[in-house]
Amino acid sequence: MVDTQTELTDPTDQDPTDLTDLTRRLVHAGTASDDQIQALVDAAGLDAVARALGEEICFRCPEPVNPMPIDVALDVGHRDQERRLVLHVVRDRPVRLREDRPGTIWSQVGIGVTDLVRRLYGRGDRRMTGDFRNTFLPSPDDPESLYSMFSELSTLLSSAAQATGTVMAGCAPRCPDLGELSLRYGSDKWASFHWYTPHYERHFASLRDEPVRILEIGIGGYEDDPGGSSLKMWKRFFHRGEIFGLDLYDKSELNETRLTALTGDQNAPEELIAIAEEHGPFDVVIDDGSHMNEHVHTSFRTLFSYVRAGGLYVIEDLQTAYFPGFGGSSGDTAEPHTSIGLVKRLLDDLHHREYEQRSDTEPSLTQRTVVGVHMYHNIVFVEKGVNGEDGLPAWMDASAWDALGAK
Repeated sequence: MVDTQTELTDPTDQDPTDLTDLTRRLVHAGTASDDQIQALVDAAGLDAVARALGEEICFRCPEPVNPMPIDVALDVGHRDQERRLVLHVVRDRPVRLREDRPGTIWSQVGIGVTDLVRRLYGRGDRRMTGDFRNTFLPSPDDPESLYSMFSELSTLLSSAAQATGTVMAGCAPRCPDLGELSLRYGSDKWASFHWYTPHYERHFASLRDEPVRILEIGIGGYEDDPGGSSLKMWKRFFHRGEIFGLDLYDKSELNETRLTALTGDQNAPEELIAIAEEHGPFDVVIDDGSHMNEHVHTSFRTLFSYVRAGGLYVIEDLQTAYFPGFGGSSGDTAEPHTSIGLVKRLLDDLHHREYEQRSDTEPSLTQRTVVGVHMYHNIVFVEKGVNGEDGLPAWMDASAWDALGAK
């Protein structure tokens, strides 16, 4: 086939700082006007924008199933320009942008850059139909080559369709549910020792389409595996979000656009403050770190003030409150120094206006700002806001309440 468009290469050869900044601007442009998106493309250049969008699409694509390698062309248009992304798709390998000249293109998809930005970074419930054109099995350079592979034509047809579907799934505004993403990226938050993803789906629903900042404590991994499964899951789920992971060990090899691995100790307040000052405030903080009860307390006391109003602080694996080896209680009741003890304290703080003996001191941070404590098996979601609802007037003692009740 005659390639009349400019072929883009792997985005990793670009300055990662510039690419990250451009991606941030594209995220915010996803819900802006058409004119604002067009102005951004004019300023940054179609090459850079298409390259950034191509990297995002490759990350979002599900695992390919096509047995025959297929090159899919995605032609991105802007005004009178068009740039071609060539995505190489084959089973058992991640989708990637071709660095070399592609082979025969078996599927072409064309889309305007404004529509593509809206697909990737617009509202997830936006209806996306009629915004692209496609050519399936376009004429190859050598049509006679098809005759020699007639016996493989069925495999070619199905592989081309599967590969095209994989690429379009990477362009889809709405992603799969968290359970499926957990399995795709190898997170243990679903269908293993934990069954957390339905709770996350429920509490993260209002944030899913927002340009959120997420911090997860604990990146995971082993000596030969840097981990990051949950971080990738959050990056895909929050399609406009910026994801940060905190680990005691350097996991910077995981860094890519919209995902940053930070190094620090969750039990060192000064380190947590420095990280939060630089990268916060956060819409969500998730503690999936050491699960040592002391560390859970330290992280919460330090980071809760860096959670935005309307945000959530999540603590996983609360079962360690009952494990002495993790600093938990040895009996059947979790003591105040445990993670469960922390949750119990927060329930009291939520109701501090109802204390019989009200304190003359200023309410604490958690008394002022905890507006919900949602508890499930081994996981809790602490909702932040303004705890300003008053209860009974302070002057009403038990006898006054009894008198009202009698009437």
